[in-house]
Amino acid sequence: MDYKRIIIFLPALLLFSGCGIYTNYHRPESLPVDSLYRDVPEAMQDTSSLADLSWRELFTDSLLVKWIEVGLEKNSDIQTARLLTEEAQASLQASRLAFLPSVSLTPQGSLGSFGGAKPSKTYSLGGTAEWEIDAFGGLRNAKKGSRAALEASRAYEQAVQTQLVATIAETYYSLLALDRKLAITRETARKWGENVRAMKALKRAGERDDAAVAQAEASRLEAESSVLSLERQLHELENSFSTLLGIVPTEIERGRLLELSFPEELSVGVPVQLLGRRPDVRQAEWQLAEAFYATNKARSSFYPQITLSGSAGWTNSSGTGIVNPGDWLLNAVGSLVQPLFNRGRNVANLKIAKAQQQEALVAFRQKLLDAGAEVNNALTQWQTARKSLELDSRKVETLETAVRSTQLLMEHGNTNYLEVLTAQQTLLQAQLTEVSDKYEEIQGVISLYHALGGGIK
Repeated sequence: MDYKRIIIFLPALLLFSGCGIYTNYHRPESLPVDSLYRDVPEAMQDTSSLADLSWRELFTDSLLVKWIEVGLEKNSDIQTARLLTEEAQASLQASRLAFLPSVSLTPQGSLGSFGGAKPSKTYSLGGTAEWEIDAFGGLRNAKKGSRAALEASRAYEQAVQTQLVATIAETYYSLLALDRKLAITRETARKWGENVRAMKALKRAGERDDAAVAQAEASRLEAESSVLSLERQLHELENSFSTLLGIVPTEIERGRLLELSFPEELSVGVPVQLLGRRPDVRQAEWQLAEAFYATNKARSSFYPQITLSGSAGWTNSSGTGIVNPGDWLLNAVGSLVQPLFNRGRNVANLKIAKAQQQEALVAFRQKLLDAGAEVNNALTQWQTARKSLELDSRKVETLETAVRSTQLLMEHGNTNYLEVLTAQQTLLQAQLTEVSDKYEEIQGVISLYHALGGGIK
């Protein structure tokens, strides 16, 4: 078939090539965007959001900033995500090159003799080129799909980064919380040591018996045991933190829990912002776009494949004899291949592509719902922890007064040592609870920041 005729007939063929093979992806309608947030005060729903802050602005602890930088450089998950992005970039480049002709060089030479005659030499110096005309969108949809896959990989890389930043921050503050619990427990053990000495003095004076001394000593030993347990937890958490950062186990330099500061007021923005800010949501949408173009590509398989090819070269063999010097040899061919016997397979492939597109749509919608739930849960965690901290602070102050009073009464009155024991144990538990609630508040801020899509910049 002459290639000029093929080109002439292309407009007519394109008239029959509808069915969506040239359509572009558009975001689905009826997504549950407006109803993602539950019981969020209007004051917290603004155009601004906590996620607008860079992680350097949110986390002001210079040591935490240092460890986040180390993790972003050396963590294995983020390194793998970057390599996947590079793979997607290479795949996109390959799909772009598919639009260009394929060119190959075909030099040949031979030496032959018949009946003892003088050997004849033949040669051919030439090349061939082949170009597939994308009349029915096969190459176009492949390129669009590769672009969507690249954007999905970039979004995945960002999702890994936001998760890594949040995890490093949470682990760092866990270390600070354990440090604070360890300091409280050590102080409690020290005070029980003083109580033991006081009990022994009172025993020598005949005001206390062996049971009181033994009980005080048991309480001191229990506190010392708790110190050892907390020290072990700290050591193990430092090892886990080092692994997270991608470094060998080492002592983690860190600040103090009491020196932390976070915004007093938080803003979550509006739900629709999650579509653009949450990298995992964007990844799910780009995967939907990739599936959309895969469906279009499957439709393109029902239409002919049009290819133009040609060759050119210098040869001394004309096919009928050998001439010297050689001469130019030119050839051009146009071909159209219409699938006939693989229609059943194409139909099956189209059904598979459509099903996978629906799967991607369901996954995208679910990812958006999950994002909204994470925002709601993080906000509730933060609000509850703040209220609990107010109660904890008042409770600790009251119990500190109670401990001082019972100790004075025991030393100068008739108060039973069990009352002192109960008061000190209650105070210790209240102090540890206050630390836990403080960490819950911090974790709520970090979780909300991550849920809103913060941590990319």
